[in-house]
Amino acid sequence: MRKTVILVLGVVCVVLFYFTFVTADKVFRSDWQMPQTSDHKQAKYRLVLITQELGTSFWDKVGSGALEEAQRAGASIQVWGSYSKNQEDFLKKIEIAIDSKVDGIIVQGLDSDEFKNLTKIKAAFYGIPIITVANDVPMAESLRRTYVGSDQFMAGQMIAKQLLSDMGTEGTVILMGDSRQEDYQQQRMNGIHDVLKQYPKVHMEYAETLDTSEQVMATTKDLMNRLPEVDAFIAVNANITGAMIQEIGKRSQVEPYHIYSFDDSPETLSLLKQGKLDGMIEQSPETMGRISVNLMIKWLSGETVPLDTDGYLTDIRMLKATEAR
Repeated sequence: MRKTVILVLGVVCVVLFYFTFVTADKVFRSDWQMPQTSDHKQAKYRLVLITQELGTSFWDKVGSGALEEAQRAGASIQVWGSYSKNQEDFLKKIEIAIDSKVDGIIVQGLDSDEFKNLTKIKAAFYGIPIITVANDVPMAESLRRTYVGSDQFMAGQMIAKQLLSDMGTEGTVILMGDSRQEDYQQQRMNGIHDVLKQYPKVHMEYAETLDTSEQVMATTKDLMNRLPEVDAFIAVNANITGAMIQEIGKRSQVEPYHIYSFDDSPETLSLLKQGKLDGMIEQSPETMGRISVNLMIKWLSGETVPLDTDGYLTDIRMLKATEAR
């Protein structure tokens, strides 16, 4: 019995060995190959574009331009950010991008200590270049490589010149900005002041407000109570335009007033088409997106080092209500 079991096991082993040998021989003699890696090339660089205002027309266009240029150049780019200027979430996205060790960050500038610490200290520590787009932060305070966007000082000058053309060289003008006093707003203010200061009969009144609708409306109401003779309004921060006009409309028709703003708010173009704004500065957001990606890749590849720290300026123009309808 024992001999029979041993004999059976021996036969089984011989059979198994035979089939194993035959299978192996077929493998090595055939055209069989190991699975190939994908034909798709690995993206040359990993970039991220981060904004505080996802889902707005302006930033959708910035993102579209950035995606188009990244695809053309063989880089990958993701668009991250927060909605409705949620600064905590916005800053967290920047921190995540740095921790992910992306190759480059293109970001809407935020003139705050937290933003500057992330870009000047943490991103610099990891050697991750930062380019600000649309809204700048001074290079010395942020160590950003460059800025891509509008000349905000010139934009302020253009609005002031249009105001003088519409209103004349005397009158009372209310300038309204938010209380954060970010660099881009300050540059716009400087440009407006640079033009209007030459006309002594133009009285300027500047007011700051929190950018909630309730606070903007309360500030507008207070200003109109104190300055019933007001002739014009300029919303230096475009995001306060809608609430400002809403409060003006409660007091009287908006038509007698000269009202101006900028296009980096989802409301301003609609207000312009309705005739509630007399004019706004139209910027070039798609071009901003394309140029910022192009410059980031040039810096990463060593083609353009250093970048111009003064920035790369995109086109702006004054768009009148009559043109937008």
